[in-house]
Amino acid sequence: MKKITIICLLIGATIINVAAKTKVLVFCKTAGFHHNSIAVGVPAIMKLGAENGFDVDSTTNAEKFTAANLKQYAAVIFLSTTGDVLNDTQQAAFEKYIQAGGGFVGVHAATDTEYDWPWYGKLVGAYFKSHPKQQEATLHVVDRNFIATKHLPEDWKRFDEWYNYKWMGDDLHVLIKIDEKSYTGGENGDNHPMAWYHSFDGGRAFYTELGHTDESYADPLYLKHLLGGIQYAIGKK
Repeated sequence: MKKITIICLLIGATIINVAAKTKVLVFCKTAGFHHNSIAVGVPAIMKLGAENGFDVDSTTNAEKFTAANLKQYAAVIFLSTTGDVLNDTQQAAFEKYIQAGGGFVGVHAATDTEYDWPWYGKLVGAYFKSHPKQQEATLHVVDRNFIATKHLPEDWKRFDEWYNYKWMGDDLHVLIKIDEKSYTGGENGDNHPMAWYHSFDGGRAFYTELGHTDESYADPLYLKHLLGGIQYAIGKK
């Protein structure tokens, strides 16, 4: 009898452990430009999850944005989404998800998304304006104490596509700025953020502009940067 009880307890503990495993959703619907790097970004994030103790689902289906479905996720990652990707009902469900303490990660073109939804703009922290040709530039890591930047060099030379913004929030904790003197085509001056985080409307939001190129998702420095943002969004200190 004792043996049966012990087995039942072990099975019960296993079920509870599986049920409690952290899960994130990667959303990569595009209604505008489609980034080819999404195809390598999704499996790269799945690999990060497998190596760091969280499960990863991915979808391009906006119908997944319901209160019942979203509540299973500790964070939602907008991976180079573009344009108008959620209808009014789906937007309302996502707002409630964040207000209930959910996490958000925006990657690259997440700032080229939902221009007519001001709440989303405040969540992601900026709206895309333009970009010059892809080129190498110098990034200044201005906060190296945060989980997504503590591994980075103070000056980080990197090849990518660099966004200019037509609007930026004023409540952002900036992590990385780009040096406009190090490349051509910058339009935001000395204060040109590339990555940030902030608390917003009850939840947590992290954004990194980096990640346009396929090569980003094989770059250990970038992947650890992205992982740190995900860990922040899911609530890891």
